[in-house]
Amino acid sequence: MRKVSELYRGKAKTVFVTEDANKLILEFRDDTSAFDGEKIEQLSRKGEVNNKFNNFIMQTLENKGIKTQLESLIDDTQSVVKKLNMIPVECVIRNYAAGSLCKRLGVEEGLALSPPTFEFFLKNDALHDPMINESHCASFGWATPEQISQMKSLTFAVNEVLSPIFEAGGMLLVDFKLEFGTDENGDIILGDEFTPDGCRLWDKETKKKLDKDRFRQGLGSVVESYIEVAARIGLDIG
Repeated sequence: MRKVSELYRGKAKTVFVTEDANKLILEFRDDTSAFDGEKIEQLSRKGEVNNKFNNFIMQTLENKGIKTQLESLIDDTQSVVKKLNMIPVECVIRNYAAGSLCKRLGVEEGLALSPPTFEFFLKNDALHDPMINESHCASFGWATPEQISQMKSLTFAVNEVLSPIFEAGGMLLVDFKLEFGTDENGDIILGDEFTPDGCRLWDKETKKKLDKDRFRQGLGSVVESYIEVAARIGLDIG
């Protein structure tokens, strides 16, 4: 698979067009950002770790019948993915209270949520990814009611698959966000990534944070924590 041109450069990944109209190359970079790009650093090996972590998680989900964008690894930092028409909506599940939920509702961090909460956010950095609802999605044409229903159902299915895997590794899957797109047949497919950049993971006993909050909060050992998470779920990154 050969890169033809750069299609999109995000905060931590670059997407390239290939000679195959239905395939893209996704490159994970060492760039790390927070607070809508206000805090940016380069963290050695982060691109490699996230690429391999994402491949492991997406394969796990595929094995459980959840269709994903991922095709295959190319090398340490690059993967081949299906070309999707991405839906500009983030789907978030929260199993425990953390982050913006605590700020919005004034609840204590770590509060177990039963059942888990589900939220939609508009993917728009300039607007700081505002929270939206199903009516917004339909009225503004971001997603159809059918797509909304499928994205919500698939997000809960991902939670049911991954929560026990992280729990077996002595961790809590606190929350996570997913993005979806449609393929050439109009089917809803899980896209983008699932890495510690886009979820919260805590040690089950100590509540030590093992995700991107280590970068946001200046706790250090960001990549080392990502590698620890990988090892706990059976992925040896080295």
